[in-house]
Amino acid sequence: MREYKPEGDYRQAENLSPHELEQAYYSGEILQATALAFDQQQRLRIQVAGQIVCIPPEECAYGLDTGQVRQIAVLSRVGRPVCFVVTSLPEHPQGLSVSRRMAQQYCLQEHLNPLLPGDILPCRVSHIEPFGAFCDVGCGISALLPIDCLSISRIQTPADRVCVGQSLYCVLKNRDEQGRLVLSLRELLGTWSENAQRFAVGETVVGIVRSIEEYGVFIEIAPNLAGLAEPAPDLQLGQPVSVYIKNILPQRMKIKLVVVNRNLETTVRFPLCYQRTSGHMEKWVYSTGQSDKQITTVFSQCRSAARTCAQTDFLL
Repeated sequence: MREYKPEGDYRQAENLSPHELEQAYYSGEILQATALAFDQQQRLRIQVAGQIVCIPPEECAYGLDTGQVRQIAVLSRVGRPVCFVVTSLPEHPQGLSVSRRMAQQYCLQEHLNPLLPGDILPCRVSHIEPFGAFCDVGCGISALLPIDCLSISRIQTPADRVCVGQSLYCVLKNRDEQGRLVLSLRELLGTWSENAQRFAVGETVVGIVRSIEEYGVFIEIAPNLAGLAEPAPDLQLGQPVSVYIKNILPQRMKIKLVVVNRNLETTVRFPLCYQRTSGHMEKWVYSTGQSDKQITTVFSQCRSAARTCAQTDFLL
């Protein structure tokens, strides 16, 4: 059975032996090679088993012929890995040929289409927009990870939480009106209690200023956990600070902080501490049992929601 991974994680095909190439052809193995050019005939040029192969336009991406994928999404692959399956061997009358479209079609049919809301899957951040991060969920097929699904803690930009090329685990939140996958990360990063138990009253820890209000400053101390400090108009969003943990109140889901040092000469990015990386989730409850404020995700109730992403391709 084929294994579906982001582009960049497959076996390199540039220097395969004739025997290895034949095995890949008969097994339907997905291979990859670096795109060397996008030529005047709108073909991707790669090297396979020591020879140059041109992928014809109709085989460069699934959905290119219907307009779901724009040409820019194909030519932007130059200098980057592209995956494919071998569709004919060198001794065939048409010679050695490969198809990226077919690899993506297999991935959709066998891997992505059967997924249900609540299923957890690996992916890799391919590019970032103000409204979210796009992630390769297999063979260059992209899914949207909206900014509000990156964590419970408020962030100004997806780049505050993830970076291009970063490998993630996400949970399928829903599909949009076009059937494209919409992902979420925050449900895998732990509940309030799971995060709060990593800290203790009396500790001084590093935090990041995430929100400045008249009544106080919200400072993140973990991706899914923030506390409140006294108003401090001289602080800036995204500023790293050290904070003293004055109190932890599970019944109110509150952490009281005191800013100790606001002149840290460092940049801070908290690692993603996953509570789950596989399987299926039916429901996730962030809140504590004593809190009046309930933050939950019920995946069986997730419905398709249209996203305003008309200018962005979901197949990269």
